[in-house]
Amino acid sequence: MKIEDLDEIIDNRVKSRKKNSYTNKLLKLGPKIIAQKFGEEASELIIDFLKGSKKRTIEEAVDVIYHLLVLLKSKKISMNEIHKELEKRK
Repeated sequence: MKIEDLDEIIDNRVKSRKKNSYTNKLLKLGPKIIAQKFGEEASELIIDFLKGSKKRTIEEAVDVIYHLLVLLKSKKISMNEIHKELEKRK
């Protein structure tokens, strides 16, 4: 799966408004909780990068990517906007 695929899944969860969706739960809890969760996942990635296995580092990186996409979604920032900024930095 590509990051764009994950972003599309997150979009679909938001549009479906399923009550049991973790994505919708995070978005409903608001920016402070979303930021806190992203920070927790980033800290776990750092710990596993320094002391953990390659497998755990990959797993934590995936968690960080997911939570980053939710954070961006909560701020209504699209992947297109991210791509444009990346292009500027070539």
